[in-house]
Amino acid sequence: MMLRIERVLNAEKLEKIRAILDGAEWVDGNETSGHQSRNAKRNRQVKQGTEAGQRAGQIVIEALGQAGDFVAAALPLKVFPPLFNRYAEGEAFGAHVDNSIRRLAGSDFRIRSDLSATLFLADPASYDGGELVVEDLFGEHQVKLNAGDLVLYPASSVHRVMPVTRGERTACFFWLQSMVRDDSAREHLYRLDRTVRLLSTERGASDLAVLELTNLYHNLMRRWADA
Repeated sequence: MMLRIERVLNAEKLEKIRAILDGAEWVDGNETSGHQSRNAKRNRQVKQGTEAGQRAGQIVIEALGQAGDFVAAALPLKVFPPLFNRYAEGEAFGAHVDNSIRRLAGSDFRIRSDLSATLFLADPASYDGGELVVEDLFGEHQVKLNAGDLVLYPASSVHRVMPVTRGERTACFFWLQSMVRDDSAREHLYRLDRTVRLLSTERGASDLAVLELTNLYHNLMRRWADA
């Protein structure tokens, strides 16, 4: 499942993150690259483990916890600490697949990367190019979102970032391990959750149909989830 989640960051949080990133230490983006993607990647990113990156990442983590659609769709168990990258003119990231296991350098923290996420931080009118392109069985999907919006997609997909031809593309990216490993099961649960919320608004939480669907949702979670 590929999903756009709007307004994860409001204007105030965007301003705070941008101010932090403007004063951050930027390094070659290959600092966190795997062997396969190293030759395809041309960008910069905030040096991993720095105070600036941690401060900006904490703002993102707090915002994700308040984004109901993100939680419902991702069902996050563990989230890799958010990273931040920047593409200037001529920079791009060729076709690649994210590593199945992501380890945090200098620690024993690791996750199975079920989902990848890109949170756009730059006004799309401020740069040309830089589209995230995600491939699936239906073809290619080009994504370029408003600042503060996030796209969630399977980490197993082949994806790339098109060359930036004007301005700079700044974004936050991270991976997460979901409580539900299977992508199709997560999609079923997300659709069911949306239906429950809609019916609850229309009929009230005590409506018999709402209660039955809520029961079904939680029973499926018990069957599919690792908590």
